Amino acid sequence: MSKTQIEDINRNIYDIKNKDDYDYKIEKGLTKQIIEELSKQKQDPDWMREFRLKALDVYNKLQLPTWGPDLSELDMGEIATYVRPKTKMSNTWDDVPDDIKETFDKLGIPEAEKTSLAGVGAQYDSEVVYHSMKEDLIKQGVIYTDMETAVREYPKLVKEHFMKCVPVHDHKFVALHGAVWSGGSFVYVPKGVKVDIPLQSYFRLNSPESGQFEHTLIIVDEGASLHFIEGCSAPKYNKVNLHAGCVELYVKDNAYLRYSTIENWSKNMLNLNTKKAIVGKNAQVDWVSGSFGSKISMLYPMSILNGEGSKTEFTGISFAGKGQNLDNGFKVVHNAKNTSSVVNAKSISKDGGTCTYRSLVRIGENAKNSKSVVSCESLMLDDISKSDTIPVNDIRTDEVEFSHEAKIGKISDKTIFYLMSRGMSEEDAKAMIVRGFAYPISKELPVEYAVEMNNLINLELEGAIG
Repeated sequence: MSKTQIEDINRNIYDIKNKDDYDYKIEKGLTKQIIEELSKQKQDPDWMREFRLKALDVYNKLQLPTWGPDLSELDMGEIATYVRPKTKMSNTWDDVPDDIKETFDKLGIPEAEKTSLAGVGAQYDSEVVYHSMKEDLIKQGVIYTDMETAVREYPKLVKEHFMKCVPVHDHKFVALHGAVWSGGSFVYVPKGVKVDIPLQSYFRLNSPESGQFEHTLIIVDEGASLHFIEGCSAPKYNKVNLHAGCVELYVKDNAYLRYSTIENWSKNMLNLNTKKAIVGKNAQVDWVSGSFGSKISMLYPMSILNGEGSKTEFTGISFAGKGQNLDNGFKVVHNAKNTSSVVNAKSISKDGGTCTYRSLVRIGENAKNSKSVVSCESLMLDDISKSDTIPVNDIRTDEVEFSHEAKIGKISDKTIFYLMSRGMSEEDAKAMIVRGFAYPISKELPVEYAVEMNNLINLELEGAIG
């Protein structure tokens, strides 16, 4: 029986390349002068310009991580940190330039907005080019806009929360983000407001030898609820691109937030993203995550359960093929009584790809009667791929329930033989097993209104196994 091989995801849609035709592209590198010029281009208020410069100082003092994937090929001297497309933000697709609009058309974004979304933001390179929200949400006081507009129009809310959940001292790439951030989404849901239809932002990087550093800041006030979706993609180039975005989620008392994301970068991308949530009393944040495409990924969403009775769930999958090293995971800190966390992580690796699940569960002395359940499953499709689970479990009180389960394996020849005995071809049998493995994750993803997510989860297996 032949070894199992699965082709990479069909990236024909995602590898669309538009001409690198921009209105402005900042000089490559990372100096004080470049940061000041970026701040000038962004028309920052004084406090934001000073914040950027302080973040640059922190970046220069911090070292690269000494664990995880090798990041030695990253040279910030070869990265342009700000690229402004030849368009301004619009609230109608007709005003978006044809080449940019056609890219988003092929990704299914305008169609999804028409059928299934309460609001959409679309970022191209360093700027949001399209933004809209349904009128009834505006009447209820919901704010959904790009981050630059939020800095200008809601300065009090932004200053109170901006990079307080994810401080610039967290690590070197958070500090980098603080210095060069551009674009992203700002959401505020007022007390008691239930947003029944999801909001979605999509981030598209087109320019080669550049970085995308969008900032997402979401505040779900007391008793409110929201489902927010993010999608990301980029075409493949021969030189390194960098993604170092930041997501800050504030889920106040008795509130609920579901944050779904598919990161489908190209295989020249270093994805060094940071995401964190602070969760209040009896509040809940659920993460649904898919990680595909990038050459290197270091991504570990984090929930900080500060309020008594707060909850978090993480459901994620990653797929690593040839030349990919996806180092992903989840972190949760229980800081209060009666908190709970559930983690369900899966990975698929093939053709020598490497998947690593790296986690932290910390249950503090004050978090009595808390519960945490962690499950990691890895499927390797050949003899040359690699999968590791590296958990850190820091339990500081005896009055808890905690379990961690990890499974790593290959497709069973016996299972293949059984399915073939029932009339299936070897190809279809292997495809069914892989789809079944991914199903607990895929059923949680909003595939009904995000076309690109559906394409990724299906993995385009037909005719690709043999």
